[in-house]
Amino acid sequence: MNYWTKLSIDYANQRSYLDDLFQVYPTIPEGVRDIDKSLWTKIEKAFQQKNNIDLLGNLLKLDLFPIKDSYVAYLKRDKSALERNPATVDRLCGRLYEMGLSTIFSRCSEPKETNRQIGPFFRRWLNKKSLGVQPIRLHEFVKTKDNAVLDAGDAEMMAFAKNHLNYNRNKGLDFIGRFNGKYVIGEAKFLTDFGGHQNAQFNDAISTLQAKGVNAIIVAVLDGVLYIKGNNKMFKEVTTDLKDENIMSSLVLREFLYQV
Repeated sequence: MNYWTKLSIDYANQRSYLDDLFQVYPTIPEGVRDIDKSLWTKIEKAFQQKNNIDLLGNLLKLDLFPIKDSYVAYLKRDKSALERNPATVDRLCGRLYEMGLSTIFSRCSEPKETNRQIGPFFRRWLNKKSLGVQPIRLHEFVKTKDNAVLDAGDAEMMAFAKNHLNYNRNKGLDFIGRFNGKYVIGEAKFLTDFGGHQNAQFNDAISTLQAKGVNAIIVAVLDGVLYIKGNNKMFKEVTTDLKDENIMSSLVLREFLYQV
Protein backbone atom coordinates (compact mmCIF):
# COMPACT_ATOMS: atom_id res chain seq x y z
CA MET A 1 0.00 0.00 0.00
CA ASN A 2 1.10 3.57 -0.66
CA TYR A 3 3.01 4.73 2.42
CA TRP A 4 1.04 7.99 2.68
CA THR A 5 -2.31 6.23 2.40
CA LYS A 6 -1.29 3.84 5.17
CA LEU A 7 -0.08 6.76 7.29
CA SER A 8 -3.44 8.48 6.76
CA ILE A 9 -5.38 5.35 7.76
CA ASP A 10 -3.23 4.93 10.86
CA TYR A 11 -3.69 8.58 11.74
CA ALA A 12 -7.46 8.32 11.42
CA ASN A 13 -7.66 5.18 13.55
CA GLN A 14 -5.00 5.78 16.21
CA ARG A 15 -4.83 9.52 16.80
CA SER A 16 -7.09 12.56 17.35
CA TYR A 17 -7.89 12.67 13.65
CA LEU A 18 -11.19 14.53 13.78
CA ASP A 19 -9.94 17.01 16.37
CA ASP A 20 -6.92 17.81 14.19
CA LEU A 21 -8.92 17.83 10.96
CA PHE A 22 -11.09 20.62 12.34
CA GLN A 23 -8.12 22.93 11.73
CA VAL A 24 -8.49 22.22 8.01
CA TYR A 25 -12.27 21.95 7.75
CA PRO A 26 -13.89 24.03 10.50
CA THR A 27 -17.40 23.17 9.39
CA ILE A 28 -19.29 25.78 11.33
CA PRO A 29 -22.80 26.33 9.94
CA GLU A 30 -23.48 29.75 8.51
CA GLY A 31 -26.17 32.01 9.88
CA VAL A 32 -29.73 31.89 8.59
CA ARG A 33 -30.37 32.67 4.93
CA ASP A 34 -31.60 36.14 4.13
CA ILE A 35 -35.12 36.29 2.73
CA ASP A 36 -36.12 39.24 0.57
CA LYS A 37 -38.62 41.29 2.61
CA SER A 38 -40.81 42.30 -0.32
CA LEU A 39 -40.98 38.70 -1.53
CA TRP A 40 -41.88 37.48 1.96
CA THR A 41 -44.68 40.08 2.12
CA LYS A 42 -46.12 38.58 -1.08
CA ILE A 43 -45.85 35.08 0.43
CA GLU A 44 -47.69 36.19 3.58
CA LYS A 45 -50.44 37.82 1.52
CA ALA A 46 -50.90 34.74 -0.71
CA PHE A 47 -50.93 32.48 2.38
CA GLN A 48 -53.60 34.58 4.10
CA GLN A 49 -55.73 34.79 0.95
CA LYS A 50 -55.23 31.06 0.28
CA ASN A 51 -54.01 31.90 -3.23
CA ASN A 52 -52.24 28.65 -4.06
CA ILE A 53 -50.64 29.73 -7.34
CA ASP A 54 -49.17 32.93 -5.92
CA LEU A 55 -48.05 31.16 -2.75
CA LEU A 56 -46.14 28.47 -4.60
CA GLY A 57 -44.90 30.82 -7.31
CA ASN A 58 -43.30 33.16 -4.77
CA LEU A 59 -41.91 30.40 -2.56
CA LEU A 60 -40.24 28.86 -5.61
CA LYS A 61 -38.28 32.11 -6.05
CA LEU A 62 -36.51 31.54 -2.74
CA ASP A 63 -33.17 29.70 -2.54
CA LEU A 64 -34.68 27.07 -0.26
CA PHE A 65 -38.20 25.67 -0.64
CA PRO A 66 -39.74 24.76 2.74
CA ILE A 67 -40.85 21.24 1.74
CA LYS A 68 -38.73 18.35 0.48
CA ASP A 69 -40.76 16.96 -2.39
CA SER A 70 -39.74 15.26 -5.62
CA TYR A 71 -41.90 17.56 -7.76
CA VAL A 72 -40.52 20.89 -6.52
CA ALA A 73 -37.42 20.88 -8.75
CA TYR A 74 -39.65 20.51 -11.84
CA LEU A 75 -41.83 23.43 -10.77
CA LYS A 76 -38.74 25.56 -10.13
CA ARG A 77 -37.63 25.01 -13.71
CA ASP A 78 -41.04 25.39 -15.33
CA LYS A 79 -43.26 27.86 -13.49
CA SER A 80 -45.96 27.47 -16.16
CA ALA A 81 -46.54 23.94 -14.83
CA LEU A 82 -48.27 25.50 -11.80
CA GLU A 83 -51.32 26.40 -13.91
CA ARG A 84 -51.46 23.02 -15.64
CA ASN A 85 -51.22 20.80 -12.56
CA PRO A 86 -53.85 21.90 -10.02
CA ALA A 87 -53.78 18.65 -8.04
CA THR A 88 -50.02 18.92 -7.44
CA VAL A 89 -50.41 22.59 -6.45
CA ASP A 90 -53.23 21.76 -4.04
CA ARG A 91 -51.28 18.86 -2.53
CA LEU A 92 -48.20 21.02 -1.85
CA CYS A 93 -50.21 23.96 -0.55
CA GLY A 94 -52.15 21.69 1.79
CA ARG A 95 -48.85 20.83 3.48
CA LEU A 96 -47.85 24.52 3.57
CA TYR A 97 -51.09 25.63 5.25
CA GLU A 98 -50.69 22.82 7.76
CA MET A 99 -47.14 24.00 8.55
CA GLY A 100 -48.09 27.63 9.14
CA LEU A 101 -46.19 30.79 8.21
CA SER A 102 -43.67 30.72 11.07
CA THR A 103 -42.52 27.18 10.21
CA ILE A 104 -42.37 28.06 6.51
CA PHE A 105 -40.16 31.04 7.30
CA SER A 106 -37.88 28.91 9.52
CA ARG A 107 -37.49 26.25 6.84
CA CYS A 108 -36.77 28.79 4.09
CA SER A 109 -34.14 30.57 6.16
CA GLU A 110 -32.23 27.47 7.32
CA PRO A 111 -28.42 27.67 6.96
CA LYS A 112 -26.78 26.02 3.98
CA GLU A 113 -25.88 22.39 4.57
CA THR A 114 -22.43 22.09 6.09
CA ASN A 115 -21.08 19.77 3.40
CA ARG A 116 -21.84 22.41 0.76
CA GLN A 117 -19.83 25.02 2.60
CA ILE A 118 -16.56 23.17 3.02
CA GLY A 119 -15.14 23.67 -0.48
CA PRO A 120 -13.10 26.83 0.26
CA PHE A 121 -11.78 25.63 3.61
CA PHE A 122 -8.80 23.70 2.23
CA ARG A 123 -7.44 26.80 0.47
CA ARG A 124 -8.03 28.91 3.56
CA TRP A 125 -5.98 26.38 5.49
CA LEU A 126 -3.18 26.64 2.92
CA ASN A 127 -3.24 30.42 3.31
CA LYS A 128 -2.49 30.04 7.02
CA LYS A 129 0.99 28.86 5.92
CA SER A 130 0.06 25.35 7.07
CA LEU A 131 2.53 23.78 4.61
CA GLY A 132 5.38 25.97 5.81
CA VAL A 133 5.20 28.36 2.85
CA GLN A 134 2.82 31.22 2.21
CA PRO A 135 0.86 30.65 -1.03
CA ILE A 136 1.82 33.22 -3.68
CA ARG A 137 0.18 34.70 -6.77
CA LEU A 138 0.94 33.42 -10.24
CA HIS A 139 3.45 36.12 -11.27
CA GLU A 140 5.58 35.29 -8.21
CA PHE A 141 5.08 31.54 -8.55
CA VAL A 142 6.52 31.41 -12.08
CA LYS A 143 9.56 33.50 -11.13
CA THR A 144 10.74 31.70 -8.01
CA LYS A 145 12.63 28.40 -7.89
CA ASP A 146 11.95 27.97 -4.18
CA ASN A 147 9.33 25.68 -2.67
CA ALA A 148 6.01 27.38 -3.38
CA VAL A 149 2.23 26.95 -3.39
CA LEU A 150 0.13 28.73 -6.00
CA ASP A 151 -2.59 31.06 -4.73
CA ALA A 152 -5.08 31.34 -7.59
CA GLY A 153 -8.71 30.83 -8.54
CA ASP A 154 -10.08 27.75 -10.30
CA ALA A 155 -9.74 29.12 -13.85
CA GLU A 156 -6.21 30.43 -13.31
CA MET A 157 -5.06 27.16 -11.73
CA MET A 158 -6.51 25.07 -14.52
CA ALA A 159 -4.98 27.34 -17.19
CA PHE A 160 -1.54 27.10 -15.55
CA ALA A 161 -1.77 23.31 -15.31
CA LYS A 162 -2.84 23.02 -18.95
CA ASN A 163 -0.22 25.41 -20.29
CA HIS A 164 2.74 24.28 -18.19
CA LEU A 165 2.02 20.73 -16.99
CA ASN A 166 0.09 19.10 -19.86
CA TYR A 167 -3.01 18.74 -17.66
CA ASN A 168 -5.93 18.17 -20.01
CA ARG A 169 -8.91 17.47 -17.76
CA ASN A 170 -11.67 20.08 -17.92
CA LYS A 171 -11.78 20.07 -14.14
CA GLY A 172 -10.40 22.55 -11.65
CA LEU A 173 -7.67 21.81 -9.14
CA ASP A 174 -7.44 22.63 -5.44
CA PHE A 175 -3.67 22.48 -5.18
CA ILE A 176 -0.63 23.34 -7.30
CA GLY A 177 2.76 23.43 -5.64
CA ARG A 178 6.42 23.03 -6.44
CA PHE A 179 8.65 21.29 -3.90
CA ASN A 180 12.25 20.23 -4.38
CA GLY A 181 11.90 21.35 -8.00
CA LYS A 182 8.95 19.01 -8.68
CA TYR A 183 5.40 20.10 -9.44
CA VAL A 184 2.60 18.57 -7.38
CA ILE A 185 -1.08 19.04 -8.28
CA GLY A 186 -4.30 17.60 -6.94
CA GLU A 187 -7.81 17.88 -5.63
CA ALA A 188 -8.87 18.08 -1.98
CA LYS A 189 -12.13 16.59 -0.68
CA PHE A 190 -13.69 16.11 2.73
CA LEU A 191 -15.90 13.03 2.37
CA THR A 192 -18.42 13.32 5.17
CA ASP A 193 -20.45 10.17 4.50
CA PHE A 194 -20.93 7.21 2.16
CA GLY A 195 -23.13 7.11 -0.93
CA GLY A 196 -24.62 9.51 -3.43
CA HIS A 197 -22.90 12.87 -3.79
CA GLN A 198 -19.97 11.80 -1.62
CA ASN A 199 -19.20 8.79 -3.85
CA ALA A 200 -19.27 11.13 -6.84
CA GLN A 201 -16.80 13.44 -5.10
CA PHE A 202 -14.50 10.51 -4.39
CA ASN A 203 -14.66 9.30 -7.99
CA ASP A 204 -14.01 12.83 -9.26
CA ALA A 205 -10.80 13.10 -7.24
CA ILE A 206 -9.66 9.65 -8.41
CA SER A 207 -10.25 10.61 -12.05
CA THR A 208 -7.92 13.58 -11.61
CA LEU A 209 -5.41 11.38 -9.81
CA GLN A 210 -5.30 8.97 -12.76
CA ALA A 211 -5.01 11.61 -15.50
CA LYS A 212 -2.43 10.54 -18.10
CA GLY A 213 0.58 12.42 -19.46
CA VAL A 214 0.67 15.12 -16.77
CA ASN A 215 4.12 16.55 -16.06
CA ALA A 216 3.59 16.63 -12.32
CA ILE A 217 3.06 14.38 -9.32
CA ILE A 218 -0.71 14.04 -8.85
CA VAL A 219 -2.23 13.61 -5.40
CA ALA A 220 -5.74 13.12 -4.04
CA VAL A 221 -5.91 14.92 -0.70
CA LEU A 222 -8.85 13.09 0.79
CA ASP A 223 -10.22 13.20 4.31
CA GLY A 224 -13.19 11.70 6.10
CA VAL A 225 -14.95 8.36 6.12
CA LEU A 226 -12.76 6.65 3.50
CA TYR A 227 -10.19 5.88 6.23
CA ILE A 228 -12.64 3.99 8.43
CA LYS A 229 -11.54 0.36 8.40
CA GLY A 230 -14.25 -2.01 7.24
CA ASN A 231 -16.32 -3.08 4.28
CA ASN A 232 -17.08 0.38 2.95
CA LYS A 233 -16.44 0.81 -0.78
CA MET A 234 -14.02 3.73 -0.45
CA PHE A 235 -11.76 2.01 2.08
CA LYS A 236 -11.66 -1.17 -0.02
CA GLU A 237 -10.72 0.80 -3.12
CA VAL A 238 -7.89 2.81 -1.55
CA THR A 239 -6.42 -0.35 -0.02
CA THR A 240 -6.76 -2.60 -3.11
CA ASP A 241 -7.25 -1.19 -6.63
CA LEU A 242 -5.80 2.22 -5.69
CA LYS A 243 -3.20 1.01 -3.20
CA ASP A 244 -0.28 2.40 -5.25
CA GLU A 245 -1.79 5.86 -5.83
CA ASN A 246 -0.91 9.03 -3.91
CA ILE A 247 -4.02 9.23 -1.74
CA MET A 248 -3.52 10.95 1.60
CA SER A 249 -5.02 13.07 4.32
CA SER A 250 -4.35 16.79 4.37
CA LEU A 251 -2.78 16.13 7.78
CA VAL A 252 0.16 14.26 6.21
CA LEU A 253 0.42 16.37 3.05
CA ARG A 254 3.20 18.59 4.41
CA GLU A 255 5.48 15.63 5.16
CA PHE A 256 4.78 14.20 1.70
CA LEU A 257 5.66 17.44 -0.09
CA TYR A 258 9.00 17.96 1.59
CA GLN A 259 10.23 14.47 0.68
CA VAL A 260 9.21 14.35 -3.00
